[in-house]
This record gives sequence, C-alpha cells and structure tokens, in this order.
Amino acid sequence: MRIYAVNASPRKNKNTATLLRHALDGALAAAGPGAEAEMLHLADYSFTGCRSCFECKRLGGKSYGRCAVRDELTPVLEKLSRADAVVFGSPIYFGSVAAQMRALEERLLFPYYVYAENGPFLAPKPVRAAFVYTMNVTEETMRAWGYPEHLRLIESYVGRIFGGRPESLYACYTYQFDDYGKYKCDKFPEVEKARYRDEHFPEDCRKAEEMGARLVAAGEGP
Repeated sequence: MRIYAVNASPRKNKNTATLLRHALDGALAAAGPGAEAEMLHLADYSFTGCRSCFECKRLGGKSYGRCAVRDELTPVLEKLSRADAVVFGSPIYFGSVAAQMRALEERLLFPYYVYAENGPFLAPKPVRAAFVYTMNVTEETMRAWGYPEHLRLIESYVGRIFGGRPESLYACYTYQFDDYGKYKCDKFPEVEKARYRDEHFPEDCRKAEEMGARLVAAGEGP
C-alpha cells in the first residue's frame, strides 16, 4: 500500500505539516507491515498550474489521460497516480487553498476528467483521499464565511474522479508565529492564540491520526 501526504504549506514543520504527519502515522499503523508512506512538500518543486494545452484530451495523442507538461511536478504526479491513499493538506489563504495546492489539483485532476456525460474518468486506479486545512480564523468565522461549502467543490471532483467520498479536517485559529512580538498582529492576541493551541491542537492531531487510519480501513475488504 502506498500512502502520500501532500503539503501545500511553504513551511515544512508547522501546523499543516504536523497534522499531515499525524495522518500518515495513523495510516501506517492501520495498514500494517509493508505499507509505504511519504510526505511531498510542494514548496520543494517548481511548477505551474494547467496550461490549457489540452494534450491530455487529444484523441490518439501520446499524452491522452495524463498531463503533457514536463516540469518538476511530473514525478509527483507519477507517484500520486500509483497511490492507494492521499491526504491533501493546505493552509487557507483568503478563504481558499494555497496556490500550490490549486495548481497541483489542476494538473492532477484535469487529465483524468473526460468531457463526456457520466464519465468514465481516466484515473488509473481508485484512490482514497482526505483533506486537512489549517486557518487563522475561528471555527465560527470559518462556517459563517462559507469555507466548508467552498472547499467541498474540489473535494467533490476528487471523489468523482478517484472514487469514494473524501473527508476533511479543519484546524482553526492556529498559532502562526514563534514570537508574536515581532509582528503586527493586534487582531489575534498571542495569549488567546496560545491558549487555544494548547487546548485544541493536540485534539486536531489525534483527529488527523484517526482520519489516516480510517482512510486505510476504507479500502480493506470484508
């Protein structure tokens, strides 16, 4: 079993990456011996989003059903094409995922999406997927501003193309800086943020582990 976590945060050891590591730990523990897991940090690669070349749609073309662009994302797409399970993780910027995640989603999903009624889609195999989101706003603000509904759209495409119904984890009001005194941040008091982190982030990590375990269990036979 191959399990990947995709980190769209430019920071490799902060909130998003931490939750993804917990998700991988849970998945590996549930999968047992022989399972392989890897964290892919999108900040390590130089790439663009979809270039609208439509080579992935050209009948009889050598790139039909796969992205024709060759850049540093190509080996990542190849790995994900062989995945059994993937956890996508991103910080939320202005109500949406980071640009790197959006570019990956375009390059990963569009080649498998067929312009035909009711599919079929061209993904080489079913892939179980989940999403982790980290954000500076409170849960109340997240829901009032409609973040889940907005994010659910791309999740639905992932589910349709790869099969299944992805689940998601929202980590709200995250602690952003090592030293709040160095930054202009009156809107988010350090003491309040620290207290929230201490009370809630360990629980978010536990939920991420459980989500990873469920991701693996969802593909096990009776």
